[in-house]
Amino acid sequence: MTEPFLRITEIFHSIQGESTWAGVPCTFVRVTGCPLRCTWCDTEYAFQGGTRMTLSEISAEVATHSSRIVEITGGEPLAHPAAFDLADLLLTEGFTVLVETSGAFDVSPLDQRVHKIMDLKCPGSGESHRNLWKNLDHLTARDEVKFVVKDRADYEWARDTIKSHALDIRVENASLRALLISPVWGDIDLEDLADWILSDGLPVRFQVQVHKLIWGAEATGV
Repeated sequence: MTEPFLRITEIFHSIQGESTWAGVPCTFVRVTGCPLRCTWCDTEYAFQGGTRMTLSEISAEVATHSSRIVEITGGEPLAHPAAFDLADLLLTEGFTVLVETSGAFDVSPLDQRVHKIMDLKCPGSGESHRNLWKNLDHLTARDEVKFVVKDRADYEWARDTIKSHALDIRVENASLRALLISPVWGDIDLEDLADWILSDGLPVRFQVQVHKLIWGAEATGV
């Protein structure tokens, strides 16, 4: 039987730039390919190409790095069925596994031990119609929901979505604040965004991309 494989753009060790894991050393596995085309995407180089690697080859390279935290990202990893198998393999090998996903693909096959970071697409992304809303039913207290906002309209959409879907209850973990509001880098005034969050009393974590603070605006996202 042929071992499953994925096309991989890169595997690298870095500082986690986003989510409640921000600032933590992490090994990233960037899967090639994404059917979405978000207007603000900073990883377009991962849309095509990549190197064909078996899951055991991927795991072996991950093991060369010191971190026991691994994030499977993209592209959109869950567009590729073998990504679910990769998550299972890494869990079996004792890694803490994070999966960064757009929310456009079914997350239910993921092992419950996986930490899902779901990037619900705001209208400013141009891809909000791709949100698979039934995914919200599979969120747990270990998971996170991220909204990348580029303007006031996106912020209001995120605010209303949090309220209408009771997302603060679905990912209830007050100590973490696992609902994330992230500004598109350079497109929105940070003070304005902070004021909106405070004015609305929104139960979120205001995050900026730590990797861009460290390595500059051209540093790619997770």
